[in-house]
Amino acid sequence: MCGIIGYIGHQQARPILLEGLKRLEYRGYDSAGLTLQNEHGLQTRKSPGRISALESKISGERDTLLRGSVGLAHTRWATHGAPSENNATSTWT
Repeated sequence: MCGIIGYIGHQQARPILLEGLKRLEYRGYDSAGLTLQNEHGLQTRKSPGRISALESKISGERDTLLRGSVGLAHTRWATHGAPSENNATSTWT
C-alpha cells in the first residue's frame, strides 16, 4: 500500500508535498520520498521511516536545490523488501 501526491502550480511544491504526505501517512509509513523539478534538473530525496525522518533529512539542505513548482511525493508500506533508503522507491528516477 502507498500514497502518492503531485503538484504543478505557481507556489513552491516542497511544503505542499510534505503536507500532503502527512495526510497520506496512514497509507504507508515505512519510507517516503519526493522529487522536484527545477533548473538543476530532477532533485530526489528519500528516507526510510516516517515522513518526519524525510523532513529532518532535507531540512539542512540548501534551499535552492529543493525549490520548484512541479513535484511528486510518496509514502511506502513495505510489502516486498525491507524498509530502507534503497527500497524507498523514487518517484521520477
